[in-house]
Amino acid sequence: MKKILRGLGIVLAVILILALIVPFLIPVPPLENTVTVETLTDEDSKFMDVNGVNVHYKTYGEGQKTFILLHGFGASIFSWREVTAPLAEFGTVIAYDRPAFGLTERPLAWEGESPYSQDAQVELVIGLMDALGIEKATLVGNSAGGTIAMLTALQHPERIESLILVDPAVYAGGGAPAWIRPLLGTPQMDHVGPLIARQLQAQGTEFLKTAWHDPNKITPEIFKGYQEPLQVENWDKALWELTVSSRESGLSERLGEFNLPVLVITGDDDRIVPTEQSLKLAGEIPNADLAVIPQCGHLPHEECPSDFMQAVKIFLNEQP
Repeated sequence: MKKILRGLGIVLAVILILALIVPFLIPVPPLENTVTVETLTDEDSKFMDVNGVNVHYKTYGEGQKTFILLHGFGASIFSWREVTAPLAEFGTVIAYDRPAFGLTERPLAWEGESPYSQDAQVELVIGLMDALGIEKATLVGNSAGGTIAMLTALQHPERIESLILVDPAVYAGGGAPAWIRPLLGTPQMDHVGPLIARQLQAQGTEFLKTAWHDPNKITPEIFKGYQEPLQVENWDKALWELTVSSRESGLSERLGEFNLPVLVITGDDDRIVPTEQSLKLAGEIPNADLAVIPQCGHLPHEECPSDFMQAVKIFLNEQP
């Protein structure tokens, strides 16, 4: 028995040593063909330091009523291109790149809380509003951006007028399971993490096709718009930092706390955040409105912008 236990101890020791050493033996080549942020900016691009992060944003329209647009995972300001002008008919529209995406700064060192965490992203919304002199706003959030919009409304209810939630990620999609999160922050995973993040670039095309009901509508220009931010230096490291900082939002247990106007919009063929989850969400948020767009996927503001805006207009016209 002692020999068996000794043998098992040796095997476990070898496994542990391999787990500690092997990740460092995996080569992580530097990103190739990266470009500067300035190379990718548009004429209407703006930048502002908010809570220590240089945020890329754009503004459309004018008026006291303000809409702030929060895109989903793997997207950027580009995701809102079809609806910014129609929304601007109702007031001022502000779209910005969330941390780890688009042209917003990707810090790799900081003091205190990670700028990629949910709480930091909530405070970034409020910081952006403060910097632009916005007292109250309607938040329009898609997928993971919807999660941040909802958390912002709970933590700063006095600043949020209403919510427009586009296929929001509430019941799933809160990052890695709790049991594996301690491993994500180890030096070993820090080393190979960027390689894992680079799979977004490798699989991004297929992911985008899954997000649309009819992927034949995705033009080469749309693919290009999603791929361009993946040319910025350290995008892979920043995406890994976002992964490490991800947590379950806990929103599903707090839906009864929302006491502001809420519109939930979903495509009837959402395969990223299944349509039935949005239906459930609209039923559990008190007095929430629901719009289901036929023959549409996870990105109705891109794939079905006319139907999207029709639902938004009805919702806004119902507000005092």
